[in-house]
Amino acid sequence: MATIQWFPGHMSKARRQVQENLKFVDFVTVLADARLPLSSQNPMLSKIIGEKPRLLLLNKADLADSRYTKEWIAYFQEQGNHVVAVNSKEQAAAQKVTAAANKLMAEKLAKKHERGVEKESLRTMIIGIPNVGKSTLMNRLAGKKIATVGNRPGVTKGQQWLRTNKHLEILDTPGILWPKFDDEHTGLKMALTGAIKDSLLPMDDVTIFGINHFKTYYPERLAERFKGVNLEADAPEIIMDLTQKLGFRDDYDRFYDLFIREVRSGKLGTYTLDFVGADGYGND
Repeated sequence: MATIQWFPGHMSKARRQVQENLKFVDFVTVLADARLPLSSQNPMLSKIIGEKPRLLLLNKADLADSRYTKEWIAYFQEQGNHVVAVNSKEQAAAQKVTAAANKLMAEKLAKKHERGVEKESLRTMIIGIPNVGKSTLMNRLAGKKIATVGNRPGVTKGQQWLRTNKHLEILDTPGILWPKFDDEHTGLKMALTGAIKDSLLPMDDVTIFGINHFKTYYPERLAERFKGVNLEADAPEIIMDLTQKLGFRDDYDRFYDLFIREVRSGKLGTYTLDFVGADGYGND
């Protein structure tokens, strides 16, 4: 598969704005997808953030396999990161994030308290790839709809300061991707979860990748959802067979759409695409 390149102009502009606005925040909040904790983190961010304190949030934890989420939390903590798994659609997410922010910045807040400075709002910048749930999280933190929400990449185009409560102020940023994905698995994982536009990758490749992943790690999910599926067959054969059984005749695009939609929505159950392994992704 060819190298995937996708770097819209507004993302390049956002990257420059992030660099310029770092001096205005106390810490950076990095929002990743709990289903792909490593693949969904922009590798350019470490250089951009530098030594600025950071809080890593693994969002959409309700869609991820909790067994592997625990492993990833332990992994990131061993690297010295402050990390919390959240579901931004839940009310408890606001308390989790605020508590984690106060813990991360406890030393700074303590020093201010010693100098007699009353506790003031902490300022953070939320950074993440497209469609990772930034707007949903901010709406949850604010307790009202203050940011545009969409289930497609690239919804947030500008930057804005949002006061969520008396303890936290947030600078929202658009989803920022890196110029190209040299590893085809990264592109397929992000396509399967909806982090990049569907037009960037052939949906048959994405579906084959998804079928193979579930065959390897979650075969019981496929067997339960698609009765009579032959898990010993190759992915293309499974796709042709299920397309016929579902009454789609030779409309394979219709099956691709169904399968990818059900994976993204969690209808096939919780799953994880990245694994803590030799290369960090679970690849051999």
